[in-house]
Amino acid sequence: MTAVAEAKIRKRVLPSPITGQEVVLVGVIAVLWAALAVSTPAFLTAGSIQPLLVATAPVALIGVGMTIVIITGGIDVSVGGAIMVCSVLTAKALVQAEVGLAVAVLLSVAAGALLGLVNGVLIAYGRVHAIIITFGTANLFMFLGLRIFGSGTVNGIPGTLAFFGRGPDGRTLGVPHAFLITVLITAAAWWWLRHTAGGRHFFAIGGDAQAARLAGVRVQRRVLLAYVLTGLLVGLASCFVIAQGTSTLDQSVGAGKELAVIAAVVIGGTSIMGGRGSVLGTLLGALLVQSVASGVTQLGWRSQLSDLFVGIFIIVAVGADLLRARARRNR
Repeated sequence: MTAVAEAKIRKRVLPSPITGQEVVLVGVIAVLWAALAVSTPAFLTAGSIQPLLVATAPVALIGVGMTIVIITGGIDVSVGGAIMVCSVLTAKALVQAEVGLAVAVLLSVAAGALLGLVNGVLIAYGRVHAIIITFGTANLFMFLGLRIFGSGTVNGIPGTLAFFGRGPDGRTLGVPHAFLITVLITAAAWWWLRHTAGGRHFFAIGGDAQAARLAGVRVQRRVLLAYVLTGLLVGLASCFVIAQGTSTLDQSVGAGKELAVIAAVVIGGTSIMGGRGSVLGTLLGALLVQSVASGVTQLGWRSQLSDLFVGIFIIVAVGADLLRARARRNR
């Protein structure tokens, strides 16, 4: 292989450090925050920004795993059901067994990893499209979660997970621990995807799985790893979700989270067709989605407008991705 050919492949697989989409998102978020600060001066206070960051954390964290999955050309619509299973298992362990923080986190992460492993095995080795498998497992996970819930809610959850919550114990220098952890994991994932051969393999699989296999990439193992990683992050995010709420966990936990996560990933610039994406963009996309929801609430507008604005952002992001793909084909 010539040096020119190697350079072309490297350019196709390795994403730019900071993409144009991310620059645009930073600008949009800055303009949105400025507009909200003018409309509702309380928006830029700690009492508003801190809950916003806490709410952003689980969506962005799961989005890191979802980004890797979509980069490979897959998708995971079962994360909402997985959150339900991990959350109710952890909540019941906190109430009934009175486990500590470390044990609760390990239990939730292990449960998430197991659910991700189920998806990964079926998709990587069953050779069935991810949307079919994860749609099926989404229903299975929800059924499992409802069975664990029983006929009611989980009540009397202690403050063991307050480290990830909204209160004073959940912050350092005013920044929520959940958001700090999310930023650190996002930074680690950004470095891994960009600067290691194993990370770049995900882009190669999404670009052309057959070519990647011929080049020596263990495609099935990498696809399996992508779903297990997503499951691990779902488990950790479930601890964030429990900590955000009250001492009661109901059966609506996790509902709609898969849509919020996919929206953040797509708005962040990850190509739904695979082969390109950025976890940094996903973090910004999650922050934008939550900022819109928070702004709509503080302005006293109807909550449906939040869905409308997010839908517009998704359409614009997908349209821009299709235009970029067409421009590359025409070169």
